[in-house]
Amino acid sequence: MTPATQHRLRKHADYQLVYKAGRKQFAKQIGYFYALRPVGRRSDTPGPRIGLTVPKALGKAVDRNRIKRRMREAVRANLSLITAPVDVILHPRRSVIDLDFLQLKREVAQILRAIQAACDRSQKPSPPRP
Repeated sequence: MTPATQHRLRKHADYQLVYKAGRKQFAKQIGYFYALRPVGRRSDTPGPRIGLTVPKALGKAVDRNRIKRRMREAVRANLSLITAPVDVILHPRRSVIDLDFLQLKREVAQILRAIQAACDRSQKPSPPRP
């Protein structure tokens, strides 16, 4: 697997696990799901895996493919912001196709930072009770 595709969520079963066990959050232009990978789950990727879903309601194939290309590049530019073993699914809104690319990158960066912060909070041991 090449480094560019190493962090992609690919299998249908993995998507279903994220939808089932994950949390849904919303940003301005993108909805997203995320779930920590269970410790026993085997994965070749130690860090995050990110998938995209672009439904047919967002336009014809040309538009959907353009959205996916832009989203993949925004994720690639910001992938270093997240280190937790988490699976993420990004679900863009129609407005992403007309969004300035720098704004798209900023929004993806904001999402990845929020997910990393949530993972850090959930992995931190809770203080002992008196």
